[in-house]
Amino acid sequence: MERSIVIGKSILDFRFWILDSLRVSFRGISRSEPSIQNPKSKIQNQKGFSLLELIIAMFIMIILLSIAIPTYERSVRNAREIVLKENLFQLRRAIDQYAGDKGKLPASVDDLVTEKYLREKPIDPITETAEWDEIMGEDPNSADGEQGLVNVKSLAPGQDVNGVSLSEY
Repeated sequence: MERSIVIGKSILDFRFWILDSLRVSFRGISRSEPSIQNPKSKIQNQKGFSLLELIIAMFIMIILLSIAIPTYERSVRNAREIVLKENLFQLRRAIDQYAGDKGKLPASVDDLVTEKYLREKPIDPITETAEWDEIMGEDPNSADGEQGLVNVKSLAPGQDVNGVSLSEY
């Protein structure tokens, strides 16, 4: 006879207890008298969750989501601002390198791409477009007073988390 490791009862005894609780005949012997059961056994026999348990679980989920969603949105906004600053830094660095190498300022951001100072025109992560505010100015390296791309700014409306306008980066 095998014994269960967890409860120490023989497995056959456990099978008889299940059969007795279900009032099923075993080997042709039917038991008509009610069996004595632990009051907790009715709770253990229930399948599924009660409405109260589901409401409590949903309430806990709502509380967790009300904390997680604003935190997620704030982190996404912060990441976009960091990417915007990095893109502007790389554009300005490419303008300086172009001016140093060619002796004149580029005419547009597209010139930086065609001359391989940038692999591709960066995308503004706030507006999700490749459009930039190209600020033209007098080329200090040119004797003729030609105009060239001096600075690049974002076209994104609004402010960052510190209250600085995104177009002022």
